[in-house]
Amino acid sequence: MNQAPVIQGKSVILRQPIESDILDRFACGRSIEAVRMYGGDTRNVKPLTMEGARGFFERIKANKLEWCVEYEGRCIGQARLTVNEDDCRARYAIGLFDTSVWGKGLGTEITQLVLEYAFEGLKLHRVDLRVLEYNHRAIACYEKCGFVKEGVEREGALIEGKYETDVFMSILDREYVAIKSKAH
Repeated sequence: MNQAPVIQGKSVILRQPIESDILDRFACGRSIEAVRMYGGDTRNVKPLTMEGARGFFERIKANKLEWCVEYEGRCIGQARLTVNEDDCRARYAIGLFDTSVWGKGLGTEITQLVLEYAFEGLKLHRVDLRVLEYNHRAIACYEKCGFVKEGVEREGALIEGKYETDVFMSILDREYVAIKSKAH
């Protein structure tokens, strides 16, 4: 499997990291709400350092199928597929650290672009994910893109001293094809 290809959408570009992404990441800092949606502890959030922004950039570069999300000329987040080639499946993850773009439908567009690549490019059978049950915005996005809730891990994540529940969701190749054919 090669490096992730550049994927051009209507509003976003999924691409390999470039040096200016470090400054874009640094400029956004750390949002308490974003940290909460990712399952982090919001009780003592430290400001993002330039070193932290550079680490974010380096982690994306280290993954074969991880993209920086470019919107209006700047990096606003990342998307990743972790592929298991033996059984033609992948785990999907997305994070938009720039909270000013939340609610614009970009998560849906990014997810649809990654699913198109996963099913049409990589010929995968299944893409799955896990999301915190309280992340209603993300769950609605995933459902809009065709993901189906398949189960929960009850109180499996200890966050801020409270046990939270993860939701497992997936989409199969035939479900993707059915959705795609309805759209045309």
